[in-house]
Amino acid sequence: MPRTRIHNMNISLDGYAAGEHVTFDAPIGGAERLFDWFDGRVIHGVDRVDAPITLDRAVTSLWSQGIGAEIMGRRKFGPQTGEWPDDGWRGWWGDEPPFHTPVFVMSHYPHPSIDFPNGTSFHFVDAPPHEVLRMAQEAAGGRDVRIGGGPSTVRQFLQADLIDFMHLVIVPIALGRGVFLWEGLAGIEDRFTIETVTSPSGLTHQFWNKNGHD
Repeated sequence: MPRTRIHNMNISLDGYAAGEHVTFDAPIGGAERLFDWFDGRVIHGVDRVDAPITLDRAVTSLWSQGIGAEIMGRRKFGPQTGEWPDDGWRGWWGDEPPFHTPVFVMSHYPHPSIDFPNGTSFHFVDAPPHEVLRMAQEAAGGRDVRIGGGPSTVRQFLQADLIDFMHLVIVPIALGRGVFLWEGLAGIEDRFTIETVTSPSGLTHQFWNKNGHD
């Protein structure tokens, strides 16, 4: 059975996974320290970086394996709010987005689809999580669907009990403020079997597998 997966979800020791105000100059909303260890590879495609093989590299490179479609929130696609401006924005990733699959961007405002030659296409949808997941599953052609973030989008899918697997990267910093991943999710851990491995880099990788999912 195809699964709905979350990969490389960076989170601070105090539970924050993004900053509060995304801008063109601050795509993580002021929480860039969560990604300092990653040297930009989250944005540019972790599985295509020429770097030494380490535990962190091996685990995070699972990001694209078996994925047929992605779902992301609007703030992951860009910093704009309200009606989409006619500014030519095509996402943070330039002319070669790393996804190579259909991507469904959850937005309350309509926007034409955007297609790239490398197989990435962005489709803007205004629908609840279960309906967006249905569309993504149809587009994925039997492969898994990745929930790409940010944390508010991940939280919606966790609240709706739609996640089969989640990989968290606990970064050893305290942010003190930002977008809190666990809001409204008390007891969520009871739905999952959780395994943990600590890297020599200081990162802790958690693997959440939904109970009863084959």
